[in-house]
Amino acid sequence: MNPLYTAIATASGRDGRAVSNDGRLDVTVAMPKELGGDGLGTNPEQLFAAGYAACFASAMKLVAGGMDLDVSDASVTAEVGLKANGSGGFALDVVLRAELPDTLSAEDGERLLEATHQVCPYSNATRGNIPVSLVRE
Repeated sequence: MNPLYTAIATASGRDGRAVSNDGRLDVTVAMPKELGGDGLGTNPEQLFAAGYAACFASAMKLVAGGMDLDVSDASVTAEVGLKANGSGGFALDVVLRAELPDTLSAEDGERLLEATHQVCPYSNATRGNIPVSLVRE
């Protein structure tokens, strides 16, 4: 299957720049203070969190439409944790916090989040690779 869209970006590492081929993304990348850096730029975990949150929120609105649910005011916050994996490398974990309308029942909210988790490309890419927790706020 051919891609519907291909994003292209180039980075020079955790201390440098990340730039998309169309120039729309051009950010300074820096180690966070928590990891000994100066924190004067964004980092890969923040970029991943922003992408995952945006993707999951869009997928959720698509899925909600098919379930006849109104989540037009919903938002998603992604928390991406970086940790040692015990083998000399590193691993990620993710918590997705969905702020859903109060009018949505607990059951509908849970069904929506689980269905969205099956549709979202980031969820499909990470499934089985990193732990992802879904939380309704």
